[in-house]
Amino acid sequence: MELNLSVDLGNGLRLKNPVLTASGTFGYGIEYADFIDLSRLGGFIVKGTTLNPREGNDAPRMVETPSGMINAVGLQNKGVDHFVKHIYPLIADCGSEVIVNVSGASIADYQAVAERLADLPAIHAIEVNISCPNVKAGGMAFGTSCQGAAEVTAAVRRSWARHLMVKLSPNVTDIAGIAAAVEDAGADSVSLINTLLAMHIDVERQRPSISTITGGLSGPAVRPIAVRMVWQVARRVKIPVVGLGGIVNADDALQFIMAGATAIQVGTANFINPAASVQIVDGISDYLRRHNISDINQLRSIIP
Repeated sequence: MELNLSVDLGNGLRLKNPVLTASGTFGYGIEYADFIDLSRLGGFIVKGTTLNPREGNDAPRMVETPSGMINAVGLQNKGVDHFVKHIYPLIADCGSEVIVNVSGASIADYQAVAERLADLPAIHAIEVNISCPNVKAGGMAFGTSCQGAAEVTAAVRRSWARHLMVKLSPNVTDIAGIAAAVEDAGADSVSLINTLLAMHIDVERQRPSISTITGGLSGPAVRPIAVRMVWQVARRVKIPVVGLGGIVNADDALQFIMAGATAIQVGTANFINPAASVQIVDGISDYLRRHNISDINQLRSIIP
């Protein structure tokens, strides 16, 4: 049986399969090229990119927790100009969709990064990060209200004509309402969830385990919450939803798709198993064959 794994996220972004890798967990893709064939992925989302270089937060900034981890890296990167000059030439012809995660301390920062990326023809999409809990300015500050989320989205929309994905925070009371606000402001898709605000204490040292005291919880521990939020958002908006949060195998990915996601992102699992994403592609194919389903899109939103 011939299988169709391709999915359409709209505005020119069509993936050969629904598996993406999540920003902050896959570097710039080239770091994983020795472990997997990047062209087998639907695409990958490069680490958070800002207008100016960022050193990130002080160490320690990562701690393992039951079925997950807390991180507070703080968007460490060398800035968008470094990406354009040194990274883009290495990944432009990788055979997979390259999506750049964009963040900023102000709306003007988001716009400036988008404008610099607009001249790169192989970047067919950006993911606007309004949900990072590990920075003091920008990030989640824009993503916790409908007005703030809509303002950033509308501003970036004016600077970016290609596919615009907006990454949503779970640290809100009504994520579906915020999804609707960014849809109205011009987003082509939404991705969710980003990490949950969390805390871990080293009881022997009697102090927080990471320098910022709180950080973002990811991994399998957050998956049931993420699936529920994807289901809620998919019932609210008409634009495609990209689901993420604790996906480590094909069964996990299929939960998100059945809940309403068009595509998924693999995050923390990349740290544990560099081949996790391509194994999930294979696992989805195996599932479709076992259930005599020819098109992955038939599974989307089967949970009413």
